[in-house]
Amino acid sequence: MTFLTTITRYLTLASGENVFWREAGSIEKPTILLLHGFPSSSHQFRNLIPLLATKYRLIAPDLPGFGFTTVPANYTYTFDNIAHTISAFLAAVPHPPSKYSIYIFDYGAPTGLRLALQHPDKIQAIVSQNGNAYLEGLGAFWDPIRALWADNSTQHRDALRPFLTIDGTKGQYTTGEDATKVDEIPPESYWLDQSLMERDGNKEIQLDLFYDYQNNLPLYPKFQEYFRKTQVPLLAVWGKNDPIFVPPGAEAFKRDLPDAEVRLLDAGHFLLELHGEEVAELIAGFLEKNKIC
Repeated sequence: MTFLTTITRYLTLASGENVFWREAGSIEKPTILLLHGFPSSSHQFRNLIPLLATKYRLIAPDLPGFGFTTVPANYTYTFDNIAHTISAFLAAVPHPPSKYSIYIFDYGAPTGLRLALQHPDKIQAIVSQNGNAYLEGLGAFWDPIRALWADNSTQHRDALRPFLTIDGTKGQYTTGEDATKVDEIPPESYWLDQSLMERDGNKEIQLDLFYDYQNNLPLYPKFQEYFRKTQVPLLAVWGKNDPIFVPPGAEAFKRDLPDAEVRLLDAGHFLLELHGEEVAELIAGFLEKNKIC
């Protein structure tokens, strides 16, 4: 079965989550699982997917709390639960892949790396696009979130609310990009993110996830041990001007994976918007070099 263009559909899991996802490519080709970040959805991969779909099967789900995925009212928004949902989704999709590569970005990193810990034998390669696994990768952006970790109070939650406005969302797309080119970023990208975040209760979900992010940090040593033990092929393609996940997080992969490829692009957090073709070429070359083609 081959989808020459990207298709979109929903999959309802036994546990009640209704996962929206995008898919393209042939089920006979190697699979890449694309895991998005805050505050976006699988929409962020809309341009990358067609660039890779002739050689790979691309699967891009919306994480719980984002995009068009819906969950039961009693769902607890933690990174453990999000990873569990995506693991169950991946097992339930039509023609589930027995092995796959993961593209991890932002929140997709703690999600995808949990999958790698659960099933290391299934992971063929990792592409980390500003997807962090090291303390060095956390920029000054995290200082007010660290205050929330120490005290999950109304005061500290309210201090983060400006980041959940359209100015905060748009800033993630524009900061670090060439000022002469930011007008080329399609406005529907950040406006879609923001319109979905404005749904009733969603901003509280995002603050809950900011608070829960602290539970990813104790897993960093486990992620790093996984890297050392498996020597999984890894490409870190990083927007070097990203204030959220900073370049030392990309360089740190080489401590545990000496053969890791690290490419720092003159870009910001959402580098696919203006640099998607370059990223696609890097991914294709990396996977071909590692005989995943």
